[in-house]
Amino acid sequence: MRAVVQRVREARVEVAGRVTGAIGTGLVVLLGVGQEDGLEQARRLAEKIAGLRVFPDGQEKLNLSVSEAGGALLVVSQFTLWGDCARGKRPSFSRAAGGEKARPLYEAFVARARELGLAVATGEFGAMMEVHLVNQGPVTLLLDTEKTF
Repeated sequence: MRAVVQRVREARVEVAGRVTGAIGTGLVVLLGVGQEDGLEQARRLAEKIAGLRVFPDGQEKLNLSVSEAGGALLVVSQFTLWGDCARGKRPSFSRAAGGEKARPLYEAFVARARELGLAVATGEFGAMMEVHLVNQGPVTLLLDTEKTF
C-alpha cells in the first residue's frame, strides 16, 4: 500500500457537489492499494499513520500523534499512487489493485484506524472526487509498505 499523508488544518471531500467527508485538524491520507497488498499491509499502515508524530508539542517540536493532537483522519482512495511514469508520457497503472481487491483493503484500513480510536471521515471509493484541504506546515509524507515495513 502507498499513502501520501498531509497534515491539515481542515479538509473535505466532495462528490458531485455533496460533501462525503470532512475534518478539522488532522491528516489527509491518500491511499493506494497495490496488487500484492493484503490485510496485514492495511492494518500495519493504519497503525503506522496513527502513531506518526507530526504535530507540534508546546515547544513546536513534532512530538504528537494525530490522536494526541485531537485530530482526525480523512481517508481518500487514490489508485493513481501506483502510477508508473518510467516509460512514455502516459502512466501505467498495472501494479494498482482493481476495485474488487482494493475496496475491502481500503475499508480494512479505515476500520483499523477507527479501532485505534481515531475519528475517520472518508471519500467515496471509486468516485470522481474533489479534495479540498489547507495543508499545515506544510507537512507531507510518503509511505509505502514495500519500503517502510
